[in-house]
Amino acid sequence: MKEHPLEIFKFCPKCGSENFEIHNALSQHCSDCGFTYYQNPRASTAAFILNSKGELLVVRRAKDPAKDTLDLPGGFVDNEETAEQGMVREIKEETGLTVSDMTYLFSVPNIYRYSGMDIHTLDLFFLCHVEDDTIARAADDAAEATWLPLREVYVERFGLRSIRQAVHTFLQRKC
Repeated sequence: MKEHPLEIFKFCPKCGSENFEIHNALSQHCSDCGFTYYQNPRASTAAFILNSKGELLVVRRAKDPAKDTLDLPGGFVDNEETAEQGMVREIKEETGLTVSDMTYLFSVPNIYRYSGMDIHTLDLFFLCHVEDDTIARAADDAAEATWLPLREVYVERFGLRSIRQAVHTFLQRKC
């Protein structure tokens, strides 16, 4: 049985008190100093990038979770960054491509296992157009970047649940 993310923290991060208890489904409260910690989902982005031939850019994950499985370019949105800025940055970091235009498509809630802890995320999916699709190269968290014809995109080859769900939704809309 998986531990609820709030059950991992035994001491108040502000004062160190042991009187740090679950307040409700999204928060823990310290009865000594009054600090309340909220466990809200992290924002994450992923891109559907199609080249001029209508092929989808996919990357192979270089790290766990789901190492060596397929993924879409993307990642966590940083503090003080919009989802769009995070999407542009992640695409540049992972593929070397420069985004020229993007359209928000949909979101999928997810649980991302990292460092032995379940991180709740809200994955935001975008359709992105890039300046030059001939220069895609794997970097950062991507071990490989490749273009696949849509008929060769198989949902089960993607390692993360929310990505599989999003790819399925995207393919249904495209076909």
